[in-house]
Amino acid sequence: MYKTDKERVVTFGFRTHFGGGRSTGFALIYDDEASQRKFEPKHRLVRAGMVKKVDKASRKLRKERKNRGKKARGTSKTKAADAKK
Repeated sequence: MYKTDKERVVTFGFRTHFGGGRSTGFALIYDDEASQRKFEPKHRLVRAGMVKKVDKASRKLRKERKNRGKKARGTSKTKAADAKK
């Protein structure tokens, strides 16, 4: 239908219909890689393999570190923020 590279087509939001055999979803077709990087959300760029995923601690662990740091004073804050587990 459209003459474009497979890498420029982004599909998402698929929903299956009852009984199987049919699904609906959305697709975006970009002209070039620059426009795709500009308009696509970061999580979909990671799925497409265009951007490396940022590794960070889980949300719960970050909140626990923050609260442990609030209980300590001075230079011991950095020690309290480190994981005790």
